[in-house]
Amino acid sequence: MDSTRHRRPTADAAGAGAGDQGAADDDAELFWERHYRTPRTWDARVNALLAETATPLHPGAALDLGCGAGGDAIWLAQRGWHVTAVDISTTAVERVRERARDLGVADRVVTAQHDLGRSFPAGQYDLVSAQYFHTPLPLLRSRVLGTAARALRPGGLLLIVDHGSTAPWSWNQHPDIHFPTPTETAAELDLDPARWSVVRADMPRRRATGPAGETATVIDNVLLIQVAA
Repeated sequence: MDSTRHRRPTADAAGAGAGDQGAADDDAELFWERHYRTPRTWDARVNALLAETATPLHPGAALDLGCGAGGDAIWLAQRGWHVTAVDISTTAVERVRERARDLGVADRVVTAQHDLGRSFPAGQYDLVSAQYFHTPLPLLRSRVLGTAARALRPGGLLLIVDHGSTAPWSWNQHPDIHFPTPTETAAELDLDPARWSVVRADMPRRRATGPAGETATVIDNVLLIQVAA
């Protein structure tokens, strides 16, 4: 993964047949538990594109999908948002809960373990954030993100930031890997344009830093969707 966070590794989300989905879900939970239990110093900064999007907004209710170490959730809470932070890893959500308590924002952060292939947090949100929501394991990603779009309050925003290129330090260096463009992701969601509109769909470049201090220019695929007020 890149220097922005400890999020999901760079990979296209894959679908699974109905007969395989239960086993895949179990594998995913084990995979991410091992990932977050591995001793290391997690980088818990806010993702820049989330900060850019949320800064001008009036604080409301936010949902952080795949919260990881909680940098986004904590940042939002510190700015007055009431945040639901979810991850498949119990270890991850426990650490976010502890960090929210330590930083004095526990009253604005609710954490919950969710395998989003099986369950989705209840509620309606003004902002849903899916930052680098990739996994090397089978996941019906478009279904999860479609559910997120339908969980928006009138006027609410769904921000999807995906990897758009492979960093030199990424685990996946397959030459044929395809990163869905924002337009392709929007098409996969198949949302009614009379109700949901695309506010932003672009592929900005940024300078990223790898785990050994190396740097590279990488691409982010950004899709911002708004539901009608």
